[in-house]
Amino acid sequence: MFSCFRRVVAAGLVASTTLAVAPAYAQKSKKKAVLPRKTIEQRVDSVLALMTLDEKVGQLNQYTGDAATGPAFNDPNKVEQLRTGRIGSMLNVKGAQRTRELQAEALKSRLKIPLLFGLDVVHGYQTTFPIPLGEAASWDLEAMRQSAHVAATEAAAAGQHWTFAPMVDIARDPRWGRVMEGAGEDPYLGSEIAKARVLGFQGEKLGATDAVMACAKHFAAYGAAQAGRDYNTVDISRRALWETYLPPFKAALDAGAATFMNSFNELDGIPATGNAYLQRDILKGRWNFPGIVVSDWGSIGEMVAHGYAKDGADAALKAITAGSDIDMESRAYSSHLDQLVQSGQVKQTLVDDAVRRVLRKKFELGLFDNPYKFSDVKREKAALNNPQHRQIARDVARKSIVLLKNEGNVLPLAKSAKNIALIGPLGKSKLDMAGFWSVNYDSTTYVSVYEGLQNKLGKQATIRYAKGCGIKGESQAGFAEAVQAAKAADVVVMAVGEAYNMSGEAKSRADINLPGQQEELMEAVLATGKPVVVLMMAGRPLTFAYTAEHAPAILYTWWLGTEAGNAIADVLVGDYNPAGKLPMTFPRSVGQVPLYYAAKSTGRPSQNDKDTNYRSAYIDQVNSPQYAFGHGLSYTQFEYSNLKLSKNEVGDGETFTASFTLTNKGKVAGEEVAQLYLHDLFASATRPVKELKGFQKVMLKPGESRTITFTIDKDKLSFYNNDLQWITEPGEFNLMIGSASDAIRLEQKFTLVK
Repeated sequence: MFSCFRRVVAAGLVASTTLAVAPAYAQKSKKKAVLPRKTIEQRVDSVLALMTLDEKVGQLNQYTGDAATGPAFNDPNKVEQLRTGRIGSMLNVKGAQRTRELQAEALKSRLKIPLLFGLDVVHGYQTTFPIPLGEAASWDLEAMRQSAHVAATEAAAAGQHWTFAPMVDIARDPRWGRVMEGAGEDPYLGSEIAKARVLGFQGEKLGATDAVMACAKHFAAYGAAQAGRDYNTVDISRRALWETYLPPFKAALDAGAATFMNSFNELDGIPATGNAYLQRDILKGRWNFPGIVVSDWGSIGEMVAHGYAKDGADAALKAITAGSDIDMESRAYSSHLDQLVQSGQVKQTLVDDAVRRVLRKKFELGLFDNPYKFSDVKREKAALNNPQHRQIARDVARKSIVLLKNEGNVLPLAKSAKNIALIGPLGKSKLDMAGFWSVNYDSTTYVSVYEGLQNKLGKQATIRYAKGCGIKGESQAGFAEAVQAAKAADVVVMAVGEAYNMSGEAKSRADINLPGQQEELMEAVLATGKPVVVLMMAGRPLTFAYTAEHAPAILYTWWLGTEAGNAIADVLVGDYNPAGKLPMTFPRSVGQVPLYYAAKSTGRPSQNDKDTNYRSAYIDQVNSPQYAFGHGLSYTQFEYSNLKLSKNEVGDGETFTASFTLTNKGKVAGEEVAQLYLHDLFASATRPVKELKGFQKVMLKPGESRTITFTIDKDKLSFYNNDLQWITEPGEFNLMIGSASDAIRLEQKFTLVK
């Protein structure tokens, strides 16, 4: 109890009055004094009152530790700065032993305030899960919560207090490499996934040793970068900001996200790091966010390059004024903030508010009571070697696979298959299964597709492997070997796609075609006439027009992590029936980008792909995507029927239901993701032609039927008017239920009345 004050007293500083008089009271009463435990806010106030300005600035200073995820400063004096209280948090320090060592240095400081350790634990720590966009394709919120929980368990055991995840940016341009880190194009799906991931990382309460602080990033609209080029300018309307890009952040906040990270981009002419509208007015004002706002790597200093700040001092002034609490790796606060306060340019209250937010989280995590509680070598060893974590990773990986096409029921493969040709540059790859933003890049821990098939089929099958070509490059030297392997096989499995480092931060691509000679290899193998199953591995939607048209079966497998090969083999032979659905629209060509399902109608809408005369259409390509948002097939077939609305006329504020019958018409059990879309037909501001407003993932046995019910409340019928007020308007709506945004099976109109 009062451990922070014990350290203060031990250091020879001022003791509190309560602690000073307690012994006298105990002697007079001859009983041990029982002091009421102070609240966290009281303890924060007590520590803050003892701090010098330099020590306060130190709490807002974050340095990288042993590795860099950006252009790091070369600073040989980090340990000395730890000992003098000039660093409040560090990132990229891994391992229970190493974090313990650095924490010990921080505790040599005058006030012995413990450090926070943060890391980009994006899709796993030791156990790597599918990339977040791949997980989003599962549309399985519990699976994503569990994935984040396993990641948090391992990271916390290895000394981490904080992950810089989840990324909740809505992204509608697959040229942007960081689409792999998010949940796709839709604000409703993105919001549900944001909640699941925050709850998975943080658990029931901060401070548990199987949980870490989550960080909703990047605030805000980072995913709307012009031309899909990372770090680029964002120029969107306030309506688009509120309707499309902010909802997942609000969902993360409502789920209890402890921290937010601001973004590299500018918005409305002001860099997000110095944007008071985003950080003061919305986040800390309207939403009353009590947690920490951390800058992205160096983004405070980068306001100079934006042309918004004159120099480092001006950048620090604008960032702290706008509400950015922690400076990650720009050194603007450590170099200038004390002088800005002393000169009166920055109010002391702004610094105190930021420091309070940092101290509050350190208390909530329990670090003042036990600075080493997350640095337990024994617990780290147990957590990182828990075999159950790999089982969970395998299950999540299977759920993330999307069956795009299955003509002639090529899939599932017969378990009795004797001769299989595995062709393509990713067939034996292990490292690429990790995907970008992985913590664990030890390739020996990953299962390749080749190994997964061997594990599944054993000695009963012959698996001939031919690389065929590289992921990049122009060489076709391996084509002949690949064609021979295909001719000798009963069925061909083609493993193609991107390398792990072709999608991710700073990995924007102007050409999102299947890279290198892989589609030419596809053409050569398909010419053999053998049945071909394509495994498309990537961190983003790719364009692959020839393959999409000619290959009979296509599985989109993203980068699936540690258990990739085993999960893929489960799906290939039908031990798992794929149920994934696309969280992003797949264009036919890059010229269609940006392309997303929730588009506006325009005054001259094209009614079909042949309607191009003076319509909003291309003259050289159809408007429709290669694969629509929500698309995903199964080894069984589902029938939608018997739609019933509880009300056809709904009063403002009333709730009603839409029910229908879902039937598995096939011969195997399977899951279907039934999707609810709404369209407000006439409004004071034009509305998208479809908006996802609900989904349910349902398992059905062969021949089984079930009544599925969606509840529609006022919130699902509301939108932002021209004054950015969240309102409903009377009028007619179209309710649509289907298996994808372009596969509506049932629809009915209803009317909202005032």
